Amino acid sequence: MTRKQKRLAVIAGLAVVLAIATALVLTALRDQIVFFYSPSDVTARDVAPGQAIRLGGLVKDGSWVRSGQDNTFVVTDGGMDITAHYSGILPDLFREGQGVVAEGSMGTDGRFTATNVLAKHDENYVPKEVVEALKAQGEWRPEGGQ
Repeated sequence: MTRKQKRLAVIAGLAVVLAIATALVLTALRDQIVFFYSPSDVTARDVAPGQAIRLGGLVKDGSWVRSGQDNTFVVTDGGMDITAHYSGILPDLFREGQGVVAEGSMGTDGRFTATNVLAKHDENYVPKEVVEALKAQGEWRPEGGQ
């Protein structure tokens, strides 16, 4: 075997190892690659209680109840609603009718317990995935009535 053939064999072997490693990583992360689950996704996928997820949607109008640092609100995608509970100080931009992504887990009672809440960062921001979920449900109403 010549020197060139040995070099090509090593490169081909490394390419095969890299391809196998990539396939294993993508297979292991298949369900975790999604940035968040909408309430409809949580219901459809039967997310196990205690599994860490990101829940995204809109804060339903009239659903936010606060008692000190305990906050309860409903996250909706227009098709399904999930009640979320968060203990702590919410971001200043958090309000009803706006996009939100909450990190946490589902409880056995069907409520979502958030460990972190992210609110929109300017007057036009709604996470891309939230917009897509709302459009799929026919509930998307961009600002300005368009």
